[in-house]
Amino acid sequence: MTPPGRTGLIDVHAHFVTDSYVRRARAAGHELPDGVPAWPTWSAAAHLELMDRGGIDTAVLSVSSPGVHFGDPAAARALAREVNEDGAETVRGHPGRFGLFASLPLPDVDASLAEAEYALDVLGADGVVLETNSHGVYLGDPRLEPLFAELGRRGAVVFLHPTSPVCWERSALGRPRPMVEFVFDTARTVTDLLFAGTLLRHPGLKVVVPHCGGALPVLADRINGFMRLFMPSEDGAPDAVAQLRELYYDVAGPAFPRQVPALLNLARPDRLLYGSDYCWTPAPAAAAHAASFTGAPGPVEGVSWPELTTRNARTLLPRLTG
Repeated sequence: MTPPGRTGLIDVHAHFVTDSYVRRARAAGHELPDGVPAWPTWSAAAHLELMDRGGIDTAVLSVSSPGVHFGDPAAARALAREVNEDGAETVRGHPGRFGLFASLPLPDVDASLAEAEYALDVLGADGVVLETNSHGVYLGDPRLEPLFAELGRRGAVVFLHPTSPVCWERSALGRPRPMVEFVFDTARTVTDLLFAGTLLRHPGLKVVVPHCGGALPVLADRINGFMRLFMPSEDGAPDAVAQLRELYYDVAGPAFPRQVPALLNLARPDRLLYGSDYCWTPAPAAAAHAASFTGAPGPVEGVSWPELTTRNARTLLPRLTG
């Protein structure tokens, strides 16, 4: 039976944590993850209750910051496999309600290639999640080229998620890193992809940028100008804005009233996606965000935000159409 209030929303920015994952992260020194006061708790039952209250049909689960690599490559490989198996079990146990973006043990490229193959081909993951940096290795780093080549060949969905930059001890000024550092680390790693030419070399990549693009909507023209200055060629400098318009963007976080208007000056309507950021966003705030999103006028006349973003998500993630 369809629960009352369901409107068909697909949430592409939803997280899960397990007791085992939290224990391992704490043992590695992440007692206060990214400077927030405490680890959240999560269960499929609580998540489904929130989804039903907010009119969300399906939530695509991923592991948030600090990811799965805490410094020991072998432990990172094992933890990536563990959380991906746990996520896939949740998907299987609740048909139609959950999807999965699989974690990879970057910056270990060979292990990440192996885990991506297993997660996509065996577990049936809907894509992969990549942190904005892995121990200071940003996504435009040439060492990651084999991974992006394979993901591009597959036409894989690549969900980006911010994490703390390696300089956070000074730059965060003692405040929780998700407030400001995450926003700028998102812009930093996407800019790195642009300057590295990764998106142009691998047009099959389907990249999802979180949190209304972070700082990218207000920096896009500045980035474009610098690319024209420092990347001239006979064919002309790459157009950063054109590349950014091909990416997907979720609206997780405090999207209204200011971030969404900035995003709409950059993103194409068919690239907009819904995101709740639950369970890192507490249930009351996630429910309030869903309500504000559902009631706001959509960017396309005659099409609501839920209709638009759900249509876009079903195009991007065809497994969720069933």
